[in-house]
Amino acid sequence: MDRLLTDGVLAAACPSRTVLDHVTSKWGVLLLVALSERTMRWGELRRIVEGISEKMLAQTLRTLEADGVVHREVTGSVPPRVDYSLTDRGSELVARLLPLMEWIVDNADDIVARPDSR
Repeated sequence: MDRLLTDGVLAAACPSRTVLDHVTSKWGVLLLVALSERTMRWGELRRIVEGISEKMLAQTLRTLEADGVVHREVTGSVPPRVDYSLTDRGSELVARLLPLMEWIVDNADDIVARPDSR
């Protein structure tokens, strides 16, 4: 926690905010969870992460790839095959993310059912 706080403040300019934004975006979390199971192609990710648009899928995968947590591999075949997988850093991240997701799944129904949660 000491590395997050500067004189007791969570600084706006801290680089962790950028990474946090990328990793904890709605689509970022869901894609990371999906990729925690295995390497997947575009269409598989689109089917597994229901509701994601092609634009958001492309944008989120590009961001996660640029952050070094997702690997994109193009196989020179006809048509070209593109596979997405977690990097070592991505696997380390997901190992920490999955317990949070388990807590969310365990508590989501009760939290959403609360009258003041909407």
